Amino acid sequence: MSTYRDFTLQRALGSARAGGAPIGSGRPTVLRTVGTRERRSLLTAPRVPTVGIDIGGTKVMAGVVDADGNILERVRTETPDKSKSPKVVEDTIVELVLDLSDRHDVHAVGIGAAGWVDADRNRVLFAPHLSWRNEPLRDRLSGRLSVPVLVDNDANTAAWAEWRFGAGRGEDHLVMITLGTGIGGAILEDGQVKRGKYGVAGEFGHMQVVPGGHRCPCGNRGCWEQYSSGNALVREARELAAADSPVAYGIIERVKGNIPDITGPLITELAREGDAMCVELLQDIGQWLGVGIANLAAALDPSCFVIGGGVSAADDLLIAPARDAFRRHLTGRGYRPEARIARAQLGPEAGMVGAADLARLVARRFRRAKRRRVERYERYERYAESRRSSREAL
Repeated sequence: MSTYRDFTLQRALGSARAGGAPIGSGRPTVLRTVGTRERRSLLTAPRVPTVGIDIGGTKVMAGVVDADGNILERVRTETPDKSKSPKVVEDTIVELVLDLSDRHDVHAVGIGAAGWVDADRNRVLFAPHLSWRNEPLRDRLSGRLSVPVLVDNDANTAAWAEWRFGAGRGEDHLVMITLGTGIGGAILEDGQVKRGKYGVAGEFGHMQVVPGGHRCPCGNRGCWEQYSSGNALVREARELAAADSPVAYGIIERVKGNIPDITGPLITELAREGDAMCVELLQDIGQWLGVGIANLAAALDPSCFVIGGGVSAADDLLIAPARDAFRRHLTGRGYRPEARIARAQLGPEAGMVGAADLARLVARRFRRAKRRRVERYERYERYAESRRSSREAL
């Protein structure tokens, strides 16, 4: 009889062994606890650890994050080659989560993907650096991990993290701009990420700012990210170096004439050392950044712009010119409040932290479902025990 009760309990708790491992697996289960009822407020989701994952073109970073945004542990690996099947990347994600779950009691997984995610936050419609085309990532992973999985665009998750724990705390209307290889973005209003009807809002980098300008990989010309991004910064520096411009002698000497070795971080480093060309290039990028921000202010009227991504490491070499250009191009300047422009505070971990924090909201619903199953099992056990007592009394 005890064997039957043990088996029933395993089924009620999601087919988990008493020791915590899924049937047929040597690893402990990701979810091991069922907590008490939580409040319904958006920001009072269960204070339980969750895993955030940031998927980019070169790396997959995963970390266990607590309810205060602190990273308890992180692991990182290279992104499998984009020519491989989507399952290869999914296998990598599963391995990282299971590795972390060996040492942490994880209740949900949030994923920030560099791509377009549908409004239901299930499918990655398109990922430029991965072979994901209309990929049902959430359903595939939740079936393999046995915990709730949330999928969102990486700029959305970064914006959420900055609003909750970083430069955007206390702001009701926030716009995040991520400057990396291109430009990504996100919009938050009254504690909600605005994803648009189809889930792909925030692709600010493809606003047209120069009709007939530089060709963009998206197929159009003159996109904002062709003038204010890591790619734009490196392109301009390499063109000057290739032309053997006198202003480029410093950077040519640094890379010993090997122009492909010119990178964004190198340009930033030289600018901090006072290299005039590199300072000027960052000023140009910053001015275009300010023009785009002014356009967004005209359309969205936020109270704060948070600038993140790798290029933001240039700090005031980039942000100061952006603020100046923003003030010069702002519609109605002098007669309206100006939005604050701030550099992101959480650095490259923002997307991971935000994904984990958003996952905590779905963990609440999952915990309630688990609790109801346990309550049903406990009622059954009380009923069965009363029947056994009655038979023994006869």
